[in-house]
Amino acid sequence: MQAYTLTVDKFLDHAAKWSPNREIVAADQGRAGSRLGYAALRTRSNRLSGALAAIGLRFGDRVATLAWNTQHHLEIYYAAMGAGLVCHTLNPRFTVAHLAAIVSEAEDRALAVSASLAPLAGELAALCPSIEHVIVMDAEPPQRTFGAARVWTHEALLEAHGAPASWGAFDEHAAAGLCYTSGTTGNPKGVLYTHRSNYLHTLRALQADAFAITGADSLLVAVPMFHANGWGLPFAAPAVGAKLVLPGRHTDGASLAKLMRDEDVTIAAGVQTVWLGVLDHLDAEGGELPALKRIIIGGSKCPDALIERMEERLGARVQTSWGMTELSPLGTVAPPDAPPAAARGAGRPPLGLDLKLTDADGATLPKQRGVTGRLKVKGPSVVGRYYKADADALDSEGYFDTGDLASIDEEGNLSIAGRTKDLIKSGGEWINPAEIEDIVGRHPHVGLVAVIARPDARWGERPVLVVEPRQGVRLDGQALLKTLRGEVADWWIPDLVVQVETMPLAATGKIDKVKLRADYAAGRMAGEGANR
Repeated sequence: MQAYTLTVDKFLDHAAKWSPNREIVAADQGRAGSRLGYAALRTRSNRLSGALAAIGLRFGDRVATLAWNTQHHLEIYYAAMGAGLVCHTLNPRFTVAHLAAIVSEAEDRALAVSASLAPLAGELAALCPSIEHVIVMDAEPPQRTFGAARVWTHEALLEAHGAPASWGAFDEHAAAGLCYTSGTTGNPKGVLYTHRSNYLHTLRALQADAFAITGADSLLVAVPMFHANGWGLPFAAPAVGAKLVLPGRHTDGASLAKLMRDEDVTIAAGVQTVWLGVLDHLDAEGGELPALKRIIIGGSKCPDALIERMEERLGARVQTSWGMTELSPLGTVAPPDAPPAAARGAGRPPLGLDLKLTDADGATLPKQRGVTGRLKVKGPSVVGRYYKADADALDSEGYFDTGDLASIDEEGNLSIAGRTKDLIKSGGEWINPAEIEDIVGRHPHVGLVAVIARPDARWGERPVLVVEPRQGVRLDGQALLKTLRGEVADWWIPDLVVQVETMPLAATGKIDKVKLRADYAAGRMAGEGANR
């Protein structure tokens, strides 16, 4: 058979040849700002590879990005990876101190930044002497000084040094991307993706029982490209020639609803908080999204009530999924045509990922169906060792410990039962917040819900229920607690209900329980006590 290295540049090469005029739409505040076909994107990205070489970047060097979902960010993706550079996506919601530590560990030599994030990039560059070049994307920067780095605009760099470059002339095991975990349960850790892992992840995501994207689809990527390869969608869309819709920095309900309507979006992907905003906007202003067929959600477990509300209001099927930065990130996904009951879980693992459940000591459970255990995963796009770590992150059988508690039903559907680090130990016994959150989350007036622990002199820890009501609603805390009676043990029922106007979200869009605990400890959250 012919030699064929699995490098990600081949996705864009394929799209340029076979879907040359299929559009990439980049928007700002819900309005299309630029449109170009895959052939034009391929030409620009390839010439940008030549420009990066001209300013001294060499195979294996890290190019950091601090950017939103834009055309220029997509060009940097392919320009860096195609030339054998490593695209290191930075999360702009991290603190400057966190970003500086990450950039210093990665030894990034260049930083590509959206103009709106230039002030943050200026602070960062001043702390990171490894950054030699700053490339400002999308618009003119509000400043011209970024530490000691030389400053370019994206278009000026292309004009001055753009030249055709050779793509994919290296081993498929070469590094392609670097992404750090969100750090919500500890310090961020680097996950180094290879070309091969990204290629195989893309094939897994495109399976008919997974994301099932086709060339006929118009795909909205509302998940940020700075997190876990944007769920791999910047690779999957050109691989099949799908129309790709990038919303920029604005993912509020009004902007997304307009963009989805104008661009006839058929599939949209993002975390549940994004879709909550779209629903609230449509409920308040009216309107429909007639082309929409499917919404792919990930991140935190989505309450059943919200799924039902989405499907009823939008007339689209909701596909639940589960994944992690360490998995590239897709782990499991409910098939597009799954019956509603199955769709409420996290779905099944597509070909290329294996799951197993273990006990707390890491021993594989003899029974793998209908029991709850610690979830471990294995596959060609699962991390083997964190970036610059001294040891592998795998057990003796090559499985990675996700830190999640989970169960698998007889049909192979995965249900996440919570994070092991979120468990609350009260009176020597464990309380699982995820079970409480699932029940309360079914209430039609609850928008978001979280359960955290508070110290207790007698019991060690006790649960606190934190809820964000749906827009314009005031919840009855006692009524919420009554929904738990008969569903969980009485001693599991929280002692306190806290209503917040806006739930704090982590950098990846998940509920930030670290901040919730800190706010409670600092006395910034007052609540309603339970009646006993």
